[in-house]
Amino acid sequence: MKKHSNLGAERRKYIRLDTVLPVQFRLESLDSKQSLSPWVQGFTNNIGHGGICLSVNDLSPELIKLIQEKKVKLAIEIDIPLSGKSVCASVSLAWTKEIGGLTKRYLLGLDYEKINPGQNYMLIRYAWAKKLFLPFVALSILILSLSLGFGAYLNIQLTHKNKMLVEELVGVLQESKLVKQQLEQIAQERTVLQVKIKTLASQIKSVSEKKSESVSLAVVDNTKELNGVILKLVQERDLLQAKLVALQLNEKAVQAESLRLETKKVVLEKANLDKMYQWFKVRQNPRTGLVMSFEGDKDIASWAFLYDQALLIQVYNKFSDFSRAKKILDFFANDAKREDGWFLNAYYVDDGAPAEFVLHCGPNIWLGLSIVQYTQATGDKKYLRIAEEIAQNIIKLQNSDSDNGIRGGPQMSWYSTEHHLDAYAFYKMLARVTNMDKYEQAAEKTLSWLVQHTYDRQDLPVKRGKGDSTIATDTYAWSIAAIGPAKLKSIGMDPDKIMEFVEENCSVEVNFSRPGGQVVKIQGFDFAPQRNVSRGGVVSSEWTAQMVVSFKIMADYYLKKGEADKAAVYQNKADNYLGQLGKMIISSPSPSGQGEGCLPYATQDYVDTGHGWMTPKGKHTGSVSGTAYTIFAYYGINPLELK
Repeated sequence: MKKHSNLGAERRKYIRLDTVLPVQFRLESLDSKQSLSPWVQGFTNNIGHGGICLSVNDLSPELIKLIQEKKVKLAIEIDIPLSGKSVCASVSLAWTKEIGGLTKRYLLGLDYEKINPGQNYMLIRYAWAKKLFLPFVALSILILSLSLGFGAYLNIQLTHKNKMLVEELVGVLQESKLVKQQLEQIAQERTVLQVKIKTLASQIKSVSEKKSESVSLAVVDNTKELNGVILKLVQERDLLQAKLVALQLNEKAVQAESLRLETKKVVLEKANLDKMYQWFKVRQNPRTGLVMSFEGDKDIASWAFLYDQALLIQVYNKFSDFSRAKKILDFFANDAKREDGWFLNAYYVDDGAPAEFVLHCGPNIWLGLSIVQYTQATGDKKYLRIAEEIAQNIIKLQNSDSDNGIRGGPQMSWYSTEHHLDAYAFYKMLARVTNMDKYEQAAEKTLSWLVQHTYDRQDLPVKRGKGDSTIATDTYAWSIAAIGPAKLKSIGMDPDKIMEFVEENCSVEVNFSRPGGQVVKIQGFDFAPQRNVSRGGVVSSEWTAQMVVSFKIMADYYLKKGEADKAAVYQNKADNYLGQLGKMIISSPSPSGQGEGCLPYATQDYVDTGHGWMTPKGKHTGSVSGTAYTIFAYYGINPLELK
């Protein structure tokens, strides 16, 4: 191995950066006027401000001798990737080093004699960037991996915590039910004991009176016998009174436990309602503003039904989260595809493309309802034009009918009670917000149609539609919510009978299998009378929540009339069914849902509702409509009334 004498000093002179770049060089005369060799290929071994270390393979002995004797100069061209020009320099030899191996390789330490300062700076900058790139990438990957891992850990913890919150509420509701049953049993036992004690007291009084007669008649034997009877009756009475005292003490303890559970239930219900709202927030698409309607049904994955998005607008209104409501409204104002001015029934969440090319009046009206509610809540009239366009489409359809009826859609021939109830509420809201008589007139026409075709049978308070006597639970709930108890009475309808009829015919108690395998009993409302469908009873979360809203409306109606007892009956019904809905709350089944609370559409998946559609697939499919309406039920929000 040959080495230049000042190799050590040269190594200390420059800060070297290890990097490999292609270099071509040739030998020139000392005055640089004559080329002495063709271009030879090499590679940088390292780079410094004052020169480079060049690695060359299979250099001929003649050339290496000329270089080592310093009888020549070297002209070099260094290629920098992604740069249009090579770095050119004139260099002189500082040292050489021979590397042994299968092929003879030389390291040449070269000092710049002539190089453009700008190109030298660019070369050094590139070398630093290349040197730091891999460590930077490795560090970035490490940080990203740690962030993702920590995020996943937090998500797992959050999901677990949310699931535990749901299960805790279900557990408290189950315990509360058992305690209430125990209180009812105690009350029955107390009543029985009190009756027995009262009977014994009467018997003792009667025997005592007989004893007094015997004493006055000096019938000694009879007096002794009566004394024995009285003693026996008194002992029996005292025993029963002791049992009554013990029962009353137990009742106080159970009442205290009931109060504790009720207090805990209130806290857990509020916490779970907040989690249900979070479920909507974390799943709202940031680009379209839409939220998937059914989380868990692969057949309609990424579908956002128009009706559900309308409900969400009102949920966001409730929480004063108007920016999220605006995201949905902006989609329908700017991006949603329409057919002849009508919105479609469903759109894809990710890109807003149509998912179902069907036009129904009901979902369009519900979007209009929500726009009016948003306008009333914010004072922002930006979207009111859309609501009025929807109203004009409905009025046009209505005016084309001899009975002023509203067909199911522009291409439909059937008439739905539900759509007329929606339209009545919508017109009344628009009339109030715009002060336009045409909407009030349209509302009166709609009400006349309902009287003529829906409320025309004494034995069936509410028909599903024109010429359709099928019982649909939502038409009963929405009759109360859309028209109101007072107005119903003014047109000859009995709101109490409406509520009584639907509870007698559509209320069911069924087993619900929770995600963890626990089976709980749920009392709620079916889509239709259980006797009319072969599947057996099924509880609809949305339609049960609708009934809760209507029970609360009835309670408020009678409270304002000063009939507190009747109001309490309806309020108790509302509280009972709302508690039942609490047992249906599940944790979100998708990673994006983060285990937040939601409700399935029904207690059974993929069964016939009795109205022409099936419940979603998936044992525990989160439902926007079921969850949104449960929030309405909890807070007593009537989406069909403008407040």
